[in-house]
Amino acid sequence: MEKRKQHIRFCTTADGVRLAYATTGSGPPLVKAANWLNHLDFDWGSPVWNHILLGLSAGRTFVRYDTRGCGLSDWVVATLSFDAWVADLETVVDAAGLERFPLLGISQGAAVAIAYAVRHPTRVSHLILHGGFARGRLKRDPTPAQREEADMLVKLAELGWGKENPAFRQFFTTQFIPGGTPEQHAWFNELERVSSSPENAGRYMRVINEIDVTALAPRVACPTLVTHATKDARAPFDEGRLIASLIPGARFFPLESRNHVPLEAEPVWPKWRDEVIAFIRADGGADCGLFAALTARERDLTELIAQGRDNAQIAAVLGLSEKTVRNHITSIFAKLEVENRSQAIVRAREAGFGGG
Repeated sequence: MEKRKQHIRFCTTADGVRLAYATTGSGPPLVKAANWLNHLDFDWGSPVWNHILLGLSAGRTFVRYDTRGCGLSDWVVATLSFDAWVADLETVVDAAGLERFPLLGISQGAAVAIAYAVRHPTRVSHLILHGGFARGRLKRDPTPAQREEADMLVKLAELGWGKENPAFRQFFTTQFIPGGTPEQHAWFNELERVSSSPENAGRYMRVINEIDVTALAPRVACPTLVTHATKDARAPFDEGRLIASLIPGARFFPLESRNHVPLEAEPVWPKWRDEVIAFIRADGGADCGLFAALTARERDLTELIAQGRDNAQIAAVLGLSEKTVRNHITSIFAKLEVENRSQAIVRAREAGFGGG
């Protein structure tokens, strides 16, 4: 199994929760919103996640983190809510010093990613949502029997999550990866035990059951790719279709699979990986490759350069001194690997700048 080094760091939220985040690979950034059952160290090299982590780190700096109450982040937390999850993502992005990036959300991380993209439209260049849902179990017009089932699953987690006997946890494992091998099932059972406490597992599930971003999804303004397994037992396929129908212009990519995440041996895995990578690179040239390294201010200058403005005009538009403009342009030339203004204009226009 290929090994690649990950770098784990810590940051602190406004309410004092210490979060662990990791970076892998190098190049333009790609951020993954945390989903339940994350553990940065235990996930690394696992038979369930390793191919995804390495595949998405190729040619990019892949950033992921353990949200509050989970993994290497603080487990004892006063607040565990959907808004807190979004704030955790905001904290990690700021700590990593990222200006603009594609954002990946898997499972309930998809709803977190949607909320972040709406709050920060200038920072998210592309949105990729897999196995997600806009509505938790209790927001889908549940029957009395479905409400009882949701309560039963919470109790099951609270009673059996931390036991050495994996029988309780196996129920959840077979929902997440029914097509997994015995090795993958055993690893996932252990992930459930080490990633969080029984109490936090119950708290998580209660919050997840009440998620509702149906009003937020139509406000997503960036290119969006929605992927979903056709026989997903954890998040219904129709919920993936709903997300794709709510987000303007979203592309929908069904996967012929029973698993909540694509496993390495599945034929859909390379298809999913290639679709995600191609989506990030396609159409939004300004958000890919060399341009991903530009800060928000440098992107503003690049737009004006591509329009043919000179330094004095740029300074007047942005309210900067000409010396500051020259310094920014020097930095832009270095990041775009060009030697002069003419080359910068050509490269920027090819990437979609200059239309504003």
